[in-house]
Amino acid sequence: MEKVKTYRVVAERSGKWWAAHVPEVQGVHTQARRLEQIEAEAREAIALMLDVEPQNIAVVVEPKLPDDVGALVRAVFAAHVAAESAQLKEREAAHEAARALVVDLGLPQRDAGKILGVTHQRVQQILSGPRRRHLSRVHAQPS
Repeated sequence: MEKVKTYRVVAERSGKWWAAHVPEVQGVHTQARRLEQIEAEAREAIALMLDVEPQNIAVVVEPKLPDDVGALVRAVFAAHVAAESAQLKEREAAHEAARALVVDLGLPQRDAGKILGVTHQRVQQILSGPRRRHLSRVHAQPS
Protein backbone atom coordinates (compact mmCIF):
# COMPACT_ATOMS: atom_id res chain seq x y z
CA MET A 1 0.00 0.00 0.00
CA GLU A 2 1.37 3.37 -1.03
CA LYS A 3 1.74 6.22 1.38
CA VAL A 4 -0.86 8.99 1.09
CA LYS A 5 0.65 12.25 -0.13
CA THR A 6 -1.02 15.61 0.49
CA TYR A 7 -1.12 18.31 -2.15
CA ARG A 8 -2.11 21.94 -1.87
CA VAL A 9 -4.81 23.04 -4.31
CA VAL A 10 -5.33 26.74 -4.98
CA ALA A 11 -8.88 27.58 -6.09
CA GLU A 12 -9.84 30.94 -7.52
CA ARG A 13 -13.23 32.15 -8.67
CA SER A 14 -13.51 32.50 -12.45
CA GLY A 15 -16.98 33.64 -13.46
CA LYS A 16 -19.45 31.10 -12.09
CA TRP A 17 -16.74 28.45 -11.69
CA TRP A 18 -13.88 27.72 -9.34
CA ALA A 19 -10.65 27.25 -11.29
CA ALA A 20 -8.03 25.27 -9.41
CA HIS A 21 -4.39 24.35 -9.88
CA VAL A 22 -1.86 22.31 -7.95
CA PRO A 23 1.40 24.27 -7.57
CA GLU A 24 3.39 21.10 -6.78
CA VAL A 25 2.34 19.27 -9.93
CA GLN A 26 2.86 21.23 -13.14
CA GLY A 27 -0.03 20.99 -15.56
CA VAL A 28 -2.71 19.94 -13.07
CA HIS A 29 -5.72 22.20 -13.48
CA THR A 30 -9.38 21.55 -12.85
CA GLN A 31 -12.62 23.40 -12.30
CA ALA A 32 -15.93 22.99 -10.52
CA ARG A 33 -19.09 24.96 -9.93
CA ARG A 34 -18.88 24.68 -6.16
CA LEU A 35 -15.84 24.87 -3.92
CA GLU A 36 -16.80 21.62 -2.17
CA GLN A 37 -16.34 19.78 -5.50
CA ILE A 38 -12.76 20.94 -6.00
CA GLU A 39 -11.27 18.36 -3.63
CA ALA A 40 -12.56 15.36 -5.59
CA GLU A 41 -11.82 16.96 -8.96
CA ALA A 42 -8.26 17.85 -7.95
CA ARG A 43 -7.62 14.42 -6.46
CA GLU A 44 -8.70 12.79 -9.72
CA ALA A 45 -6.63 15.19 -11.85
CA ILE A 46 -3.51 14.59 -9.74
CA ALA A 47 -4.03 10.83 -9.87
CA LEU A 48 -4.31 10.90 -13.67
CA MET A 49 -1.22 13.10 -14.07
CA LEU A 50 0.93 11.02 -11.68
CA ASP A 51 -0.58 7.64 -12.63
CA VAL A 52 -1.48 6.74 -9.04
CA GLU A 53 -4.69 5.71 -7.33
CA PRO A 54 -6.86 8.63 -6.10
CA GLN A 55 -7.10 7.08 -2.61
CA ASN A 56 -3.34 7.62 -2.27
CA ILE A 57 -3.82 11.37 -2.63
CA ALA A 58 -5.05 13.89 -0.09
CA VAL A 59 -5.66 17.51 -0.97
CA VAL A 60 -6.01 20.72 0.98
CA VAL A 61 -8.08 23.27 -0.92
CA GLU A 62 -7.09 26.88 -0.37
CA PRO A 63 -9.57 29.39 -1.77
CA LYS A 64 -7.77 32.43 -3.14
CA LEU A 65 -9.83 35.48 -2.24
CA PRO A 66 -9.35 39.19 -2.85
CA ASP A 67 -7.31 40.73 -0.02
CA ASP A 68 -10.23 42.71 1.43
CA VAL A 69 -12.54 39.67 1.43
CA GLY A 70 -9.81 37.42 2.83
CA ALA A 71 -9.35 39.90 5.69
CA LEU A 72 -13.08 39.75 6.44
CA VAL A 73 -13.03 35.92 6.46
CA ARG A 74 -9.97 35.88 8.74
CA ALA A 75 -11.86 38.26 11.07
CA VAL A 76 -14.72 35.74 11.23
CA PHE A 77 -12.30 32.95 12.19
CA ALA A 78 -10.68 35.17 14.82
CA ALA A 79 -14.13 35.96 16.24
CA HIS A 80 -14.96 32.23 16.40
CA VAL A 81 -11.76 31.55 18.33
CA ALA A 82 -12.44 34.49 20.67
CA ALA A 83 -16.02 33.29 21.24
CA GLU A 84 -14.87 29.76 22.10
CA SER A 85 -12.26 31.19 24.44
CA ALA A 86 -14.91 33.36 26.12
CA GLN A 87 -17.22 30.34 26.49
CA LEU A 88 -14.40 28.37 28.11
CA LYS A 89 -13.72 31.22 30.54
CA GLU A 90 -17.45 31.50 31.30
CA ARG A 91 -17.69 27.77 32.09
CA GLU A 92 -14.66 27.94 34.35
CA ALA A 93 -15.96 31.05 36.15
CA ALA A 94 -19.43 29.50 36.53
CA HIS A 95 -17.90 26.35 38.02
CA GLU A 96 -15.80 28.32 40.48
CA ALA A 97 -18.72 30.55 41.47
CA ALA A 98 -21.15 27.64 41.85
CA ARG A 99 -18.61 25.72 43.91
CA ALA A 100 -17.99 28.74 46.14
CA LEU A 101 -21.71 29.36 46.64
CA VAL A 102 -22.76 25.75 47.25
CA VAL A 103 -19.68 24.14 48.79
CA ASP A 104 -17.91 27.00 50.54
CA LEU A 105 -20.96 29.02 51.65
CA GLY A 106 -23.30 26.05 51.96
CA LEU A 107 -26.10 27.65 49.95
CA PRO A 108 -28.80 25.48 48.42
CA GLN A 109 -28.45 24.98 44.67
CA ARG A 110 -31.70 26.89 44.15
CA ASP A 111 -30.20 29.96 45.84
CA ALA A 112 -26.94 29.57 43.89
CA GLY A 113 -28.98 29.36 40.69
CA LYS A 114 -30.89 32.54 41.57
CA ILE A 115 -27.62 34.38 42.25
CA LEU A 116 -25.99 33.09 39.04
CA GLY A 117 -29.08 33.62 36.90
CA VAL A 118 -29.50 29.95 36.02
CA THR A 119 -31.77 27.12 37.15
CA HIS A 120 -30.88 24.91 40.09
CA GLN A 121 -30.60 22.05 37.59
CA ARG A 122 -27.98 24.01 35.69
CA VAL A 123 -26.07 24.58 38.93
CA GLN A 124 -26.02 20.80 39.41
CA GLN A 125 -24.70 20.34 35.86
CA ILE A 126 -22.04 22.99 36.38
CA LEU A 127 -20.88 21.35 39.60
CA SER A 128 -20.86 17.80 38.24
CA GLY A 129 -19.33 18.59 34.83
CA PRO A 130 -15.64 18.65 34.06
CA ARG A 131 -13.97 21.77 35.34
CA ARG A 132 -11.88 22.46 32.27
CA ARG A 133 -12.68 21.79 28.67
CA HIS A 134 -10.42 22.45 25.75
CA LEU A 135 -11.50 24.27 22.62
CA SER A 136 -13.42 21.78 20.53
CA ARG A 137 -12.42 22.78 17.04
CA VAL A 138 -9.38 23.88 15.21
CA HIS A 139 -10.10 26.59 12.70
CA ALA A 140 -8.18 26.72 9.49
CA GLN A 141 -7.40 30.27 8.49
CA PRO A 142 -7.96 31.07 4.79
CA SER A 143 -5.15 32.70 2.88
